[in-house]
Amino acid sequence: MKVTHAPFGKPALKSGLPRTSLNCREHIRSEVTRVKQSALDEFSAEAGEHVGLLRLALTEAEALAWQTEYPHLVFPVLAAEKARATVRWQKRQRAVWATAPQLSLAE
Repeated sequence: MKVTHAPFGKPALKSGLPRTSLNCREHIRSEVTRVKQSALDEFSAEAGEHVGLLRLALTEAEALAWQTEYPHLVFPVLAAEKARATVRWQKRQRAVWATAPQLSLAE
């Protein structure tokens, strides 16, 4: 990757962003990834066989958070909210299936 010089003598990468900005963005990305894994660990047991939906919900939360100016602040709250909604949906599905009468079709 080509290194250029940014204002005030700070080295910058080809993107034009100062190296400190890139380091900060990578730090935020790693924190978001850490929080995402933590939420997955916390809620996966409750999500049961729908852990794939939990992953999708967390990925959606991450995508939405990156659209904001402060993804590292938005993501943890949004991820928890979406994870809880997924778990509520899973519990509701279990309740419906447990109480729904078995239907049989006559031939």
